[in-house]
Amino acid sequence: MKRLGKSLLASDVFQSFAATTLHALLSLVYRTNPHVQDSDDLEAAVEGKTPVIVALWHGQQLLAQFVRPGDQPVAAVVSRSADAEINARILKKGNVHVIRGSGGRERSQTAHKGGIGALKGMKDALDQGTNVVTIADISKGTPRQAGEGIVTLARLSGRPIIPMAIATSRYYVVKKSWDKTTINLPFGRACLKLGDPIHVPRDTSDADLQILRQRVTDELNHVTEIAYRSVGASS
Repeated sequence: MKRLGKSLLASDVFQSFAATTLHALLSLVYRTNPHVQDSDDLEAAVEGKTPVIVALWHGQQLLAQFVRPGDQPVAAVVSRSADAEINARILKKGNVHVIRGSGGRERSQTAHKGGIGALKGMKDALDQGTNVVTIADISKGTPRQAGEGIVTLARLSGRPIIPMAIATSRYYVVKKSWDKTTINLPFGRACLKLGDPIHVPRDTSDADLQILRQRVTDELNHVTEIAYRSVGASS
């Protein structure tokens, strides 16, 4: 019976149906959460700076696909795992190019789970003029602590990191998840906050890279706190 259930979950028909349904629900959530007055404008913030690397925290990214700089192309990293296939399909329905792999891992771990491939895929996308949205913290690592992947990508590509947070006043937190995944709910208020661009020069030393990595952490925590406070909630 368990084998039958797993086969059903892995089937193309089920995954297609699930992705279509979930994308529609997320779209409903986004449309029914009008942005508060002090929300930031991503298109205005990145004007003249694109392509950029948009950084988010794990568990806070569900509505990110609906925020983009005008009609510019956007790519995002999704794990290679079979469990992430529905996530990839949801993003594709939002016209987001999907890069498979794990982009935030430490250097010693990048050979696993497609880390090197994801880093190369993101750099290639940036080189081609596509904005990249990526999770800054490391899967199953320390929540809300930026990994080396994002600052390494910025150093290799020469493109700026834009810390971003999206919060809604109504949400549910999956407390048993390692990153306290937040499920945004409809019929509330939303706020988008952006941090100052973080540049990582190509000649940045390894020591300075760690300083910039901490800056990404601090900026993302800061904008996340402001976004939640703006809708009368806590992060």
